[in-house]
Amino acid sequence: MKFTDGYWLNQPQFEIDSPREVFEYEKNSDSLTLYAPFKQINERGDELNLGMSTIELTSPVEGVIGVKLTHFDQNDDGPAYELANEHPKVAIKTSDKELSFKSGSLTARMPYKSDFEIDFLHNDKVITKSMDKAQGVIHDKSTNKDYMREQLSMGVDELIYGMGERFTSFVKNGQSVDIWNKDGGTGSEQAYKNIPFYISSEGYGVFVNEPEKVSFEIASENVDRTQFSVEGQSLQYFIVDGPTPKEVLNKYTRLTGQISLPPAWSFGLWLSTSFTTDYSEKTVLKFIDGMKERKIPLDVFHFDCFWQKGFEWCTLLWDNEQFPDPEGLIKKIHDRGIKVCVWINPYIAQKSPLFKEGREKGYLIKREDGNVWQWDLWQAGNGFVDFTNPDAVKWYQSKLKALLDMGVDCFKTDFGERIPTEDVKFFDGSDPQKEHNYYTYQYNDAVYSLLQEEKGADQAVVFARSATVGSQKFPVHWGGDNLSRYKSMADSLRGGLSFLLSGFGFWSHDISGFEEQATPDLYKRWTQFGLLSSHSRYHGSSQYKVPWVFDDEAVANTKKFVDFKLSIMPYLFDEAVNTHETGTPLMRPVFLEYTGDRNTYYLEHEYMLGSKLLVAPIFNAEGTVKYYLPEGKWTNVLTEQSYDVTNGAWISEQYDNLTLPLLARENSILLRNPNAEHAEYDYTDSPDIHIYELTDGGETSTRVVDEKGAHAGSVSATRTGSTVTLKASGLKGTSKVFVHENGEVKDFTLNGSSAELNL
Repeated sequence: MKFTDGYWLNQPQFEIDSPREVFEYEKNSDSLTLYAPFKQINERGDELNLGMSTIELTSPVEGVIGVKLTHFDQNDDGPAYELANEHPKVAIKTSDKELSFKSGSLTARMPYKSDFEIDFLHNDKVITKSMDKAQGVIHDKSTNKDYMREQLSMGVDELIYGMGERFTSFVKNGQSVDIWNKDGGTGSEQAYKNIPFYISSEGYGVFVNEPEKVSFEIASENVDRTQFSVEGQSLQYFIVDGPTPKEVLNKYTRLTGQISLPPAWSFGLWLSTSFTTDYSEKTVLKFIDGMKERKIPLDVFHFDCFWQKGFEWCTLLWDNEQFPDPEGLIKKIHDRGIKVCVWINPYIAQKSPLFKEGREKGYLIKREDGNVWQWDLWQAGNGFVDFTNPDAVKWYQSKLKALLDMGVDCFKTDFGERIPTEDVKFFDGSDPQKEHNYYTYQYNDAVYSLLQEEKGADQAVVFARSATVGSQKFPVHWGGDNLSRYKSMADSLRGGLSFLLSGFGFWSHDISGFEEQATPDLYKRWTQFGLLSSHSRYHGSSQYKVPWVFDDEAVANTKKFVDFKLSIMPYLFDEAVNTHETGTPLMRPVFLEYTGDRNTYYLEHEYMLGSKLLVAPIFNAEGTVKYYLPEGKWTNVLTEQSYDVTNGAWISEQYDNLTLPLLARENSILLRNPNAEHAEYDYTDSPDIHIYELTDGGETSTRVVDEKGAHAGSVSATRTGSTVTLKASGLKGTSKVFVHENGEVKDFTLNGSSAELNL
């Protein structure tokens, strides 16, 4: 939200007051409270008829400093994000000239009884600051509303990222962003997943701890600052120190919730009925058996909305005309080695039997007059489950449990964005403005916790569209309603990279696009991208997405990339475990791995899949691609083309429909099983060991995990001249070893725990 008229003036309807000095302070063992009046105090008379900000500094995690600005201390009806407190040691220093609050390597420093500002320092270097008149207590005379504002300084070359799954430019400088969940597709400034957290290229992050709408102006209203504001009388934000982006994400996820590890089987291919297409038991089995006939491995089959009767979503009951024996059908699918997912959302149509039950028991969101809050958007007479009511949560879960008892393995938790804020009353009295974004957390928490209870903690997974702070605890998320166009494919990737820089680890998208009709070439190119994403699902609106409806080459393309993804699961699942442990996303912007290469900070059309593979999807029918390679030796794992890059280079190439730039960085070890038929298997059993461009004098290693994510062993390689010494622990059987160097491959055998390889 913008409050100024250019650099010098305020918009006429706004009165803006700002702290001018720290007049007094209170020092406690773990906090520092500042009292900052709106003008400097020179005599006793200055203390009258004057407003003041109360500013409290705290630290919930080492290297993270919270700043809470309060004008009037008013009641908070909630909800509030669930934050951890690790109770780190802090150092508070005071003098007659300066105050400081230190946590780890991060310090907040303020002048005492002098011109107001707060410097934030990593060690002794200022990384950002709240400058004179940056903080604002703002009154809108035209509406009688009040706002709180903060502005943080930016450096000359500073770049800002994140704030959720945003489909606008990857670098957020110059943008205005409202943190407000909307069902707006993937082609506008609206987003399903809004996260009030950003990462700076200067090695710090900022998290605004407000569940209501947070308005950001990123080098826009004031081109030298990031600005964020909320309606009301208080505002809290946290500075998250790095100094690397990975360390920022680690601390942020420790604060807001550790990323959960999805089950290994969820990384395989998901196939959907699609949305408005006709389907029944016969169609479903025809698709599943068709994939098997073509030797395309499938791990999950998804039933979209019409597994239920129309006008009754979400009644959570099977349409018996199309599926007369759902339990029998689920058993047939399970007998084929495939999991079952069904679509749900938290909205209940008036025609559904659940509506009457929910209305009578008070389980649906109400209007102020006590009636159920309803509209006709999506389903006729739609109501909303009120997840602030514990009994409503148990009721909703009981309906889902009946499906789990039938054999359903997981749920696609769709929607959760269009939550009403006007003329609305929640069971627990929550502020509707704060509940709007937070609703998706309560919804997915209810579903995910049930899956943990019924299926086991290591088997819980959802396929969610909406998200807020902390939703990283409920993976996986997908990108929403995209279009069957190359541009939308690129938009999806850009949105995903922003999302994954916002504290999330796993992400997917509708392969070949949701809306419209995909062409065969788009289907093939998007299949490559989709199978080289953390999670992979074919889904559409009015078009079946099985490959044989396109052409024979689409079948070959799908098989090749499904097989490849399953083969690298020993690598991919180890990287997923690392995501769970550290907060570094599985798919990640290139700059997370190459922070010293400034060129990588702008890359939005390529990404790293884990720490060792670079992927550059192709976004056109001609097969042409231009992508950037950081310095080092790289090998295309599909073609064996090698690249020796000095100082980084842009590469222009053309690929057929069965290949694309998929490159392993030098000194990498990839464990693969080319015979894998599902995503979950024994990753320690005789994996092939691929070593890429091991430099002379170099040493590299990789962890080995089992299919549950437990540490099972390791593989390491060192090179001296033409000899590679290979050591392994925790592996079963005999492994083939492939050494990739200068476009050539040499193969060996590892039978035991070590071997000397003579190149």
